[in-house]
Amino acid sequence: VDAAPPVEIARLDVDHEPRMPVGLPEFDRVLGGGIVAGSLILLGGDPGIGKSTLLLQVAAMLGESGRSVLYVAGEESAAQIKLRAARLGIVGSGLFVASDTNIESALAAAVDMNPALVVVDSIQTVYSDTAEQAPGSIAQLRQCTMALMRWAKESSVPVFVVGHVTKDGDIAGPRLLEHIVDVVLYLEGERFSAYRLLRGVKNRFGSVDEVGVFEMTGDGMRGVENPSEAFIAERATDAVGSAVVPTLEGSRPVLVEVQALTSPTVTPAPRRTGNGLDTNRLLLVTAVLSRRLNLPLAGLDVIANVVGGLRIAEPAADLALALAIVSSHKDRAMPGDIVALGEVGLSGELRSVSHLERRLLEAERLGFKRCVLPEATLHRQRPRTTIELLAVPDLRGAVRTVLG
Repeated sequence: VDAAPPVEIARLDVDHEPRMPVGLPEFDRVLGGGIVAGSLILLGGDPGIGKSTLLLQVAAMLGESGRSVLYVAGEESAAQIKLRAARLGIVGSGLFVASDTNIESALAAAVDMNPALVVVDSIQTVYSDTAEQAPGSIAQLRQCTMALMRWAKESSVPVFVVGHVTKDGDIAGPRLLEHIVDVVLYLEGERFSAYRLLRGVKNRFGSVDEVGVFEMTGDGMRGVENPSEAFIAERATDAVGSAVVPTLEGSRPVLVEVQALTSPTVTPAPRRTGNGLDTNRLLLVTAVLSRRLNLPLAGLDVIANVVGGLRIAEPAADLALALAIVSSHKDRAMPGDIVALGEVGLSGELRSVSHLERRLLEAERLGFKRCVLPEATLHRQRPRTTIELLAVPDLRGAVRTVLG
């Protein structure tokens, strides 16, 4: 095999723009401004979450811009793709569909066509003649992904690959797929919610701190430019058991509503159920409320929910969750103009959070007037904002300040 000779980095010419913008701002944001030439991108997500719909829209937008796109459909026929495109209002100019599961014949068609983009949907359905196992096996996944990677690098044509996920949410098969590809994207969201988050967990050509927010409509995926407004649009003013937290999704501040409900249990062990929250954080917060604030939660079920199908993983939402639980227990509503922010420690202290000013500016933009936050945060940073800052040292002080 003829190997390419070593090249000195200083002599490489990269003055040309290596990225190809799609024209879908939320999608381009996650990729760092557009698709890098010759990159291999893996998109994973739960069944029915909208992976194929999103990539069909991306392919159609590039096709309508005058470029040609090859869509290798291993799970649907060309007629079925046409029906889905018609439902989404896609004409299909410049979009070519190949209903093929053989990777060698698909790449041969790509060589003859020389497209601007190739989409393989999905990697678990295609097979290579060089491996004898069934499609979806470890050997087939490795061979097909490596073949796509080599062709993408040699031709400088980007390739999107759709990957199935397991019930735990990981891409099916070993981690070898994520190691081979250049970019790994996950499409997340509750299946019965309209909102979807496109999150990058690996990107060799950019940051993984960006998150794209989409809304699933009858016409396909539509980018949400102001996700904070969307997530708290239906929030009732002065609702019991409700608190708003300015969370960070990547580098983007997003205001979300955290709800909590306490009710007498009918089981020997009270339940702690969190939808969109880390259950371990819910257990921690309820334990601190019981031990440090003497809140009688031992005989109560505690159910917490993040509105809009969003998932919150950062500890900065602890204080909002705690205030929502206390609000529900006391049947006393929080003021509608307050946001809460802070990590709760085991001794009941509140710990500082990062990027305070960015979060507060987003809350200010949406009309909130006050923010309860840890005192330690203000020792580290003084945000430039018109929001009144209610700094408290611990969880007891936060409850007294907000709920009396």
